[in-house]
Amino acid sequence: MALEQDKEMKKSRVLVIGGTGHIGKHIVVASVHLGHPTAVLIRDAAPSDPTKAQLLKSFSDSGVALLEGDLFDHESLVKAIKCADVVISAVGPRQTAEQTRIIAAIKEAGNVKRFLPSEFGSDVDRIHTVDPAASLYAGKANLRRMIEAEGIPHTFVSCNGFAETYLPSIGDVTAIGTGPPTTKITVLGDGNAKAVFMVEEDIAAYTMRAVDDERTLNKILYMRPPANVVSHNELISLWEKKTGRALQRVHVPEEEILRWIKEAKFPLNILLSLALSIFVRGDQTNFDIDPAVGVEATQLYPDVNYTTVDEYLSRLL
Repeated sequence: MALEQDKEMKKSRVLVIGGTGHIGKHIVVASVHLGHPTAVLIRDAAPSDPTKAQLLKSFSDSGVALLEGDLFDHESLVKAIKCADVVISAVGPRQTAEQTRIIAAIKEAGNVKRFLPSEFGSDVDRIHTVDPAASLYAGKANLRRMIEAEGIPHTFVSCNGFAETYLPSIGDVTAIGTGPPTTKITVLGDGNAKAVFMVEEDIAAYTMRAVDDERTLNKILYMRPPANVVSHNELISLWEKKTGRALQRVHVPEEEILRWIKEAKFPLNILLSLALSIFVRGDQTNFDIDPAVGVEATQLYPDVNYTTVDEYLSRLL
């Protein structure tokens, strides 16, 4: 009993910034599940959006502390950070550059044992694409350099592709949000580059396992579950096997993709420029993980039962 209590006492206090967002809400749940005293920075304790209000209520009911504050209010940010050992940022792409404010607050607070900035995608130092994704990822890379230069203890999370973004359309970036295709599907490039797809709950589970792990300190935490490393062609074939229906594959050459990116509006332009990196240039898997700078989540935590791509596709039937 004493050993269990001692183990509980060692659980870091966690502050999540962007805790109501796409990945943030899963991180909050995973943090609570693992027994971390958990807080979420919120701008408004009574939001007019009923979905967000319900989410905050569920957080509060599960014991999460709701701390009122704002990225743009330095004093409130410092105050919230002083209540935490680990700070996890899950802010969206429009606020990525504003994370310099979190760095400044962490430096002033002086108590943070680990900072996880909002990456949650491909390795930002290994992206080969065009704008707007190129600038977004360059900003994230610059943030890494700033964190390193300031000597802030950190873990960079490279979880690769969100399952909820890419898998419902069977990887067709031009049809995100419309559900599985029935007759034809757009394939960027030859469809043979390997990508990685992670279910959001699993991303959160691995992330939270890493926050108190010395093996992930000042390292990149890569997520490459073997069963979830597939090419677009393999993904389509998996779906065809499940449905018993063949899809017409419409291949789009890189020159055409580049034209589409220039003509598309937000957010399709970001999705397409990310897809160029992921599905055409293979940036999520075209390198070996250097143990000097990175570790792989499924190898560190083999007891986590992750959802496979095959299992996720079965949910769509």
